[in-house]
Amino acid sequence: MIKRIIATVLTLIMVLGMFAITGCGESGNESSAFVVPETGFNPDETVDITFTHTMGARLQEVLDTYIAEFNKIYPNINITHQSAGGWGDINGQINTEIAGGTQPNIAYCYPDHVAMYNIAKSVVVLDNLIASDIKIKDSEEIIGLTDAQKADFIESYYNEGLVYGDNQMYTMPLNKSTEVLYYNKTFFDEHGLKVPTSWDEMWEVCKKIKEIDPKCYPLGYDAEDNWFITMCEQMETDFTSAENGGQYLFNNAKNKAFVKELREMYKKGYFTTQELYGSYTSNLFVETTDTNCYMCVGSSGGASYQMSNNDTADGSFAFEVGVATIPQYSQENRKVISQGPSLCILKGKDTTDQQVLASWLFVKYLTTNIDFQAEFSMASGYMPVIKSVTENENYAAWLAKGNGKEYLVAKCVQVGIDGRDDYFVSPAFNGSSKAREQAGALLLKCLSTDTENVDKLIDDAFQEALNECEY
Repeated sequence: MIKRIIATVLTLIMVLGMFAITGCGESGNESSAFVVPETGFNPDETVDITFTHTMGARLQEVLDTYIAEFNKIYPNINITHQSAGGWGDINGQINTEIAGGTQPNIAYCYPDHVAMYNIAKSVVVLDNLIASDIKIKDSEEIIGLTDAQKADFIESYYNEGLVYGDNQMYTMPLNKSTEVLYYNKTFFDEHGLKVPTSWDEMWEVCKKIKEIDPKCYPLGYDAEDNWFITMCEQMETDFTSAENGGQYLFNNAKNKAFVKELREMYKKGYFTTQELYGSYTSNLFVETTDTNCYMCVGSSGGASYQMSNNDTADGSFAFEVGVATIPQYSQENRKVISQGPSLCILKGKDTTDQQVLASWLFVKYLTTNIDFQAEFSMASGYMPVIKSVTENENYAAWLAKGNGKEYLVAKCVQVGIDGRDDYFVSPAFNGSSKAREQAGALLLKCLSTDTENVDKLIDDAFQEALNECEY
């Protein structure tokens, strides 16, 4: 309780600091509508811009390579970048910087982050930049995106920038991940098991696996919050809405019914989760000890942690890993969560038009450049956001090598690319991150609490989660 009070006070201080910048009577879901000046961008003027992200050393090497390539086109745009650590770190850091007027020009972001930054109206709306046909001085290149560039984006990734309830574009996709079903293909082949494509098939397979290996958890699912939200999307039940400043809609009978079913499957020993197990379930998946699992739903970006040679002394592969899309409630309404960073442009009172334009040109470069998208995907294991990336010969060859062993990452990326029409992103508003947090918490509580009155447990858990969100 004390920690919760402290966190609430700190949040209030931060928000009040933002309001001091914008005026507390103004709407929290609006940002700075940037008007492209008729004079356009002047490449002869020196412009300094900063970029905050969460990249590790390997990805920063790729970024540095392409900053150098970008500077061959725009030698007077000086780009300084830094890693803020993890996702929680970058969100907290940028919120603090916005309050102090020291925010970066470009930032890695998730929709929940952008909704918070919008309180201070610090996120540049990109629509005018995207649509601008003003040519850059001494060049045939326009500031905006060509029709071909817009069509090249994977639609679900591009549309993530529009999930804020006002039909305006706030972000551009950089690289993406999703959830996939990893399975022990060697074990499945040995026992004649079918890879499940629906949740009904999943529970039938789990039953068979449990009969073969009573000590195991047939399935591990890493993210309880993702599971809850994904089931809402697949079953077409309510979760949240960005309308009217944001609404929490998950406390309904249909959602309670599927949580009750998941509890029944858990009590049969068919699955565990990251919080229940106490660690990523990929650790169970790659083990060959007495207690393990034979399927794991986890991030496509974490494929390297699902390789079966993690626990062998000689580096050989204990088994072949299969990769498939996650099970669906209905094949007519296929839904898989979309994750991974996008880019937003931030603007404070001292930010110049030239800095916004320079930031946009760099964002445009990273998101539309085939070679960068290819190299970044191979280095990160994340999926590229443009379709034409396979025109890069090295990337096409890498994907073709995909298998269940040393090239598992490539195989996983290919599965993710193949399923791109199924992706969804939840509505984003100030407070939507709380809904995600509480979705995971209520599912965990409903699965793990022993009681004779299950319906009351579930009713209470949902109401408590709703209260926490509205509080």
